[in-house]
Amino acid sequence: MPIYEFYCQENNTLYQFLARSLAYRDRVPTCPDNAAFKLEKRVSQFAVIGRAKEEIANDPFAGIDDAQMESLMADMEGDMSAMDTDNPDPRQLGHFMRKMTDMMGDKTPPELREMVRRLESGEDPEKLESEFGGMEEGGEADALFSQVKKIMRVGRPPVRDPKLYEMRDWLGQ
Repeated sequence: MPIYEFYCQENNTLYQFLARSLAYRDRVPTCPDNAAFKLEKRVSQFAVIGRAKEEIANDPFAGIDDAQMESLMADMEGDMSAMDTDNPDPRQLGHFMRKMTDMMGDKTPPELREMVRRLESGEDPEKLESEFGGMEEGGEADALFSQVKKIMRVGRPPVRDPKLYEMRDWLGQ
């Protein structure tokens, strides 16, 4: 019985739904907090970490074991929760990104190093996003840069609802 994760952009929350039948795999439940909110299916963090090594040839995090990655993610989640979501400090974003690039080591693209350096000096994240928004699509930095851009826009990671919902109970009639 699979557990599917869905993200609600309106309340920045991740929900988990237990599907007792594979017939639910393509269905999208309603948001448990507000039926008017739209949910998007997400790949769980565990699946992303486990599959990245197999499927991404230019993975900038290749060679980093799961324990190191989980430690980094937990550390960064703490950093992100301390940020002001309405007006994130560029220096905090730079510090956050520095942790990622330090773990990547030599695989860090020069554009990303420059972006981190400029954020740490206090430069406006929106200006940097427009300037660096044209990084090579499909390149080794593309997936990481996409995540960084989301962080710059949102400013905080989603809240994870601890409850496991029955998928059948939340499907629209």
